[in-house]
Amino acid sequence: MSRLSGRIALITGASRGIGAAVAKRFAAEGAHVILTARTVGGLEETDDAILKATGKNATLVPLDLRQFDKIDQLGYSIFERFGKLDILVGNAGVLEALGPVAHYDPKLWQRVMDVNVTANYRLIRSFDRLLRASDAGRAIFVTSGAATAPYPYWSPYGASKAALDMMVKTYAMEIAKSNLRVNLIDPGVVATKLRMQAFPGEDQNTLAQPDGITERFVELAEPACTRHGDVVAAQ
Repeated sequence: MSRLSGRIALITGASRGIGAAVAKRFAAEGAHVILTARTVGGLEETDDAILKATGKNATLVPLDLRQFDKIDQLGYSIFERFGKLDILVGNAGVLEALGPVAHYDPKLWQRVMDVNVTANYRLIRSFDRLLRASDAGRAIFVTSGAATAPYPYWSPYGASKAALDMMVKTYAMEIAKSNLRVNLIDPGVVATKLRMQAFPGEDQNTLAQPDGITERFVELAEPACTRHGDVVAAQ
């Protein structure tokens, strides 16, 4: 049997990169995947790949995670259709721009915090009960080495990932006695659009590819997973 057979999984930022790779892997492992992203065309490309590989469609939800009330609406829709959620992958993230703290654009700062931190808080708030309704709810949030290793000009992104780590670890402590298991995953250096934005001259062919780091996501999503409150390296 496939390792995620019959599981319902929601993946944010699933139009490209790591999110799309995880969506395709989860679907190949038997999960029904609910995919969110702002880019409709990207979602459709991911869905086409899933349909070709598995013969089944994903559920596509075009969504800007900064529209927080729509996260609540999505939670209600999933409750009405499925009555539970087995797997949540909080993958969506933005870098926006690199720059010194003293000169950073407040609007860009707020956008980084909204997507990387607040949207994940709203996901937890909206999906906690649905994850608890699963026999083995699993929540996975994508962090970064920038959360613990300060680097010049990376302050908004690093601060947002540090805040995400603290929030998720605290949440894990609060629900430790439930059947829900919550972890963070650090993908490492991967060929993504965000990485290209930060290092435009880098040859992405020399980096790990998104499809090559999905195994850890599957391990953390499986009902048999016992890890909880950890930061897990994908490579």
